[in-house]
Amino acid sequence: MFESLIGLVAIIALFVIISRQQSRIGLVERELGALRSLVLSGAVPSVAKPAEEAATDSKAADVVPAVAAAAMASPVASEPVAQAQTTEAEAPAGEAVSGPWSAGEAPKAAEPVEPIAAPKAPGKPDIETALGTRWAVWVGGIALALGGLFLIRYTIEAGIFGPGVRLTMAAVLGLVLVAGGEFVRRTGFKVPVQGVAGAYIPAILTAAGAFILFGTVYAAHGIYGFIGPALAFTLLGIIGVATIAAALVHGLALAGIGLVGAMVTPALIASQAPNPWALFGYIAIVLAATGVIARMRDWKALMAAAFFGTGIWTILYMMDAPGAKLSAILFIDAVTLAVLAFVWLSNRGGEADIATDRFDWPSIVPGAFVAFSALGLSVDTTFVAAGYALPGAFVLIALVAVALYRPRTEPLLHAAGLVSAMIYLGIIPPTTIGSDFSQGNLGFDGLPVAAGNALTLRIGIGLGLVFAAAGFWAARRFAAVARIRAASWAAWGVIVPLVILIALWFTYGNLDRDFVYAAVAALLVVVFAAGGEWIARAEQPVLKGGMAVSIALGGAAIAGLLMLHMAFDSGWTTILLGAAAIVPALATRWRSYPVLGWISVGAAIAVLGRVAFDPTIVGAEFLSKTPIFNWLLPGYGVPALAFGFAAWQLAHTTNGRPRLAMEAASALFALLAVAMLVRHAMHGGVIDTGAMTLAEQAIYTLIAIGAGAILVAIDMRSPSSVLRYGSMAAGVVSVALIVIRHFVVLNPLFTDESTGRIPVFNLLFLAYLLPAIAAGGLALYVRDKRPKWYAQMLAVVAALLALAYATLSVRRLFKGEFIALWSGLGQLETYTYSALWLVIGVALLTAGVWLKSQVLRIASAVLIAIAVLKVFLFDMSELEGVLRALSFIGLGAVLIGIGLFYQRLLTRAAKENG
Repeated sequence: MFESLIGLVAIIALFVIISRQQSRIGLVERELGALRSLVLSGAVPSVAKPAEEAATDSKAADVVPAVAAAAMASPVASEPVAQAQTTEAEAPAGEAVSGPWSAGEAPKAAEPVEPIAAPKAPGKPDIETALGTRWAVWVGGIALALGGLFLIRYTIEAGIFGPGVRLTMAAVLGLVLVAGGEFVRRTGFKVPVQGVAGAYIPAILTAAGAFILFGTVYAAHGIYGFIGPALAFTLLGIIGVATIAAALVHGLALAGIGLVGAMVTPALIASQAPNPWALFGYIAIVLAATGVIARMRDWKALMAAAFFGTGIWTILYMMDAPGAKLSAILFIDAVTLAVLAFVWLSNRGGEADIATDRFDWPSIVPGAFVAFSALGLSVDTTFVAAGYALPGAFVLIALVAVALYRPRTEPLLHAAGLVSAMIYLGIIPPTTIGSDFSQGNLGFDGLPVAAGNALTLRIGIGLGLVFAAAGFWAARRFAAVARIRAASWAAWGVIVPLVILIALWFTYGNLDRDFVYAAVAALLVVVFAAGGEWIARAEQPVLKGGMAVSIALGGAAIAGLLMLHMAFDSGWTTILLGAAAIVPALATRWRSYPVLGWISVGAAIAVLGRVAFDPTIVGAEFLSKTPIFNWLLPGYGVPALAFGFAAWQLAHTTNGRPRLAMEAASALFALLAVAMLVRHAMHGGVIDTGAMTLAEQAIYTLIAIGAGAILVAIDMRSPSSVLRYGSMAAGVVSVALIVIRHFVVLNPLFTDESTGRIPVFNLLFLAYLLPAIAAGGLALYVRDKRPKWYAQMLAVVAALLALAYATLSVRRLFKGEFIALWSGLGQLETYTYSALWLVIGVALLTAGVWLKSQVLRIASAVLIAIAVLKVFLFDMSELEGVLRALSFIGLGAVLIGIGLFYQRLLTRAAKENG
């Protein structure tokens, strides 16, 4: 105790010494300020003026040293002069100035002239100032607080006083410190040094006293049992609330100390029969008091901390699910929302809240905790069995109502929307959430929740209506002035009803076909579309089609997709969904909303996803084996036509990238339609998922070439490096597939795969002729659009594919359906190859001259050279009789014809150049 008294006396002495030093420093600063005013105003005291009155400009610089010397030599004499001329200049607003703040306000300086030199900004406090002000004060405050506790411990160990006397002494010390802090504050104390506002001595003394009082009351109850839990609870609460209230004059730090003490109080006081009303009544008082204080000083961190403490106590109470009372939970949730709306945000913003996208960040905390309590009431098995799901829904509605009333509490909307979606996603049997909230287990664990009943259905309908109505009304309200906020409301007005509809359909509906839920989805289409139009009419400019409108119309599109899935089977869903892409494109005739084109793109993506999931459109078991006229034709053809019409319509209205995407989708589905129909015909009406065949690989090759062409087309209309290199990558991939799989791995010459029974439209047509036409067309299309090597590569591959098709077709003509090499060669077949290659070589030469393509001419020369080698090296030994003669005669005739052709070509060129 003696050491503590010495420390207290030392701290007081230190405070007195610092105050005296600050007074002296203040005197010097006032004198320097007066001198600065003299220099700035141009006035010179009589003792410092030179003898000559008519000083030139060259001597003006000597005036300042003379004035400074006079002021340093006689500060007392300079003070009256300074008062006669001018006084210390006022510091800039908001700038900390050294010196006692209790000094009287100096009069304003005279009109200043151009300053000689800009005054230096006050520097940061040096180490001496930091040690003598901030650190001394903070360490002193901690020492006082610990000293009170050590005093109690010392008296216990020494046995000097009894427990009652010790606690009384500690309480007196705490009260003395609190009174001392108030006394120092009332004497006019202010922080005199720049940058040390955190070392406010009255606040430090008060905080130390509150700390000691908290410890004293807790010891009286928890250690010695002098007072009961009710009195201890009350005293601790009074100390906490009083400390928070004292923060009005002592600052935020003290409020934080009081809040922590107040929130920890219920944990310190144990009771054999806990009373939730006592707990939450006390928490409500602390929360309300903190809200008032935080609102008066605009302390956002303090308010958020108070909401956090309240939320933690609510969740801890709910974890005792069997004993938790619904009324207590609803009470504290209501108090939390009331403090947020009517205390913390009272008289804040008004119309300014509507005209801005800013939100109140402390509202994130109550939004999260209140929504989490609603989640617990709705998914925990104990709570649901007790019938708490409906009150949980009302808590969510209360969150939406507060967010409507106070626009800056937008986080409440997000919390309510997210929890509502979680609750109803959780009732879907495969992914049911949480079921043991009382044990802290909450997650997607696949366990059934006792919420799948008629009440869940009715609650879902109610929540969907609330979110839709509130979302669209608020979106229209904010559409012209706060677009992000309007989009947020519109989003939850769409998301929650859609999630609830999906969840209820999966849980209670018929997944194959359910006209009731389809009718509800159709109703949502109308509501969302009308809501989007309603919002658009409130925009500035009108009918702009901003984010909120885009979200509403996007929700209508998703609802339409659900309607088709609910009302029709797989085949009709795919066809109608593809045809539905026309609707938003047609709507651009009346509205230029940017989202309409992208809704068409979304329909195309949805159809692509469906055919990727089930390429047979209706399922393999229901696909007819009739060639061409089966579900594949409308399944791929109708979307292709619809996407093409949508692209045409968009080109005449909104244009832009959606139009390009629809063109690409149309071309892709047209290509897929042809490829799938050919494969279907070749495989006897069966499209299986077995090992990859040449036919399947041919489809992939066609898709790759088609994708390359589509990307080139889009790039020509809307240049992009991604599209440019992506198109070239697609072409290179297609060439690699052809070389590796068409010519080697899956070549029917090596695999003896069936080429099909149909004479023309067979495997060879699909795997070689169609890719040859596609590669040749792409090579022709990309001339002057892509690098020269790229077009030449495609042209060479097209020529090789055409040669392979012709050669293999001849082989099939002689051998039938199976054309493997090990079946041998006939003489007539061997001769046919020679003639065929010569004809193709001539065709390539003609095409190369007509298209002015050197690569085709070179390819023809190579092919003819191969034919010559074959005739001389193979035909001479293998052929006999007339076939050998015809082979050589044909070869000679072709070679002479080629020579004549080139001579005429060169002669014509010479005449044109001459």
